[in-house]
Amino acid sequence: MKVYIVGAGLAGSEISLQLAERNYEVVLFEQRKEKNTGVFKTPFFAELVCSNSLGSYSKFTGSGLLKRELLIWRSFLLRFAFRHRIPCGKALCVDPLKFAKDITKTIENHPRIKIFRERVKEIPGEPCIIATGPLTDGEWAQTISSLTGKEFLYFYDAVSPIVSADSIDYSRGFWGSRYEEKKDYFNCTMNKEEYSRFYEELVKGETVSLHEHEKAIFFEACLPIEEMARRGKQTPLFGPLKPIGFNKDGKSIEAIVQLRKYNKEGTLFQIVGFQTRLKWSEQKRIFRMIPCLRNAEFVRYGVVHRNTYIKSPEILDKYLRLKKNNNIYFAGQITGVEGYTESISTGLWVSIFLDAIIKGKEPPYPPEITMTGSLLNYITQYRGDDFVPMNANMGILPHVSGKRFERKKKKFIKALSAMIELRKNYERG
Repeated sequence: MKVYIVGAGLAGSEISLQLAERNYEVVLFEQRKEKNTGVFKTPFFAELVCSNSLGSYSKFTGSGLLKRELLIWRSFLLRFAFRHRIPCGKALCVDPLKFAKDITKTIENHPRIKIFRERVKEIPGEPCIIATGPLTDGEWAQTISSLTGKEFLYFYDAVSPIVSADSIDYSRGFWGSRYEEKKDYFNCTMNKEEYSRFYEELVKGETVSLHEHEKAIFFEACLPIEEMARRGKQTPLFGPLKPIGFNKDGKSIEAIVQLRKYNKEGTLFQIVGFQTRLKWSEQKRIFRMIPCLRNAEFVRYGVVHRNTYIKSPEILDKYLRLKKNNNIYFAGQITGVEGYTESISTGLWVSIFLDAIIKGKEPPYPPEITMTGSLLNYITQYRGDDFVPMNANMGILPHVSGKRFERKKKKFIKALSAMIELRKNYERG
């Protein structure tokens, strides 16, 4: 049986491999070719745009829990991520180029996947899974709008800069990771005077203008550094520039800017938490005020882009199918999840749902006590006019009693136990 997939991002790539391994004929459409503009820079599938980090893998965190749930259900992309992992403390970071190239090659060489490198204007066939991501626009966006009967919602996201390792002044910082002994980050230090000068220039830096008819709505987890600074001088010091968590004499350290390896070779570093919509000339001028970056060579500047998502609670059922047409599914960030791992998760579960439904089985459905179940419930069952993207976090799981850490531990154990049981029962059935 043929299944049509539109979009070869993280969700679309996961879906393609999941369904092809279940013996479906997959017809995959992806518009990006050799030449790319805007946010995307390569022709490869599953390209990571904002960061090379898929988030924390720590126990008792929302992101760490979601990853473990995905591994229980044998996510392809998460296994690719571990294959191309590079050191960055408790986070799961990858070499983005090797990660995307490997996924692309695997999909291109799969005997049951047929790829069309072209822009889709209409639904190519059914069943169809729409996974075109948050940058959906043009005629295809109009097609989706006519299908759903709803206008798109949106928020603005930003990308942090990447600098050459050779251009970093390593005398103005130290290697280390917050709250652990690993030395996966280079920490650029600033004293009080240096931070004050940096802050003053940051808040008055010239930014890229948004369209007049669009309100600047930023996702809080990816707030541009200059927007964060405008909330007050202390705000960045409780965010990405916080100087705590290291076994060092911090009396002379007012702020710490972390640099994370962006590729396996360690020749490129990303400035952690420095998503920005500052103009490129301003980024060069202002970020070079950070002492260890005074001679920084910027390989990629930060950019801002608009992310589009649909009103999923109004138009999708719990299996992420269009209520008006249950042969059309949605997956990825366009559904209202936020984050790389979250996008992969929706792709995995759309594959499971579709496969079970086509075979006439009752689809396994993650209970609400799992991170996956809570995310699916949020994007399909949320009631209210303020629906905004959601990422994996322990706060969306049902309440349990106990002290803060004990609550997280209980939620974590209950979720994994429930997901393991769900997998066992599904395999028995």
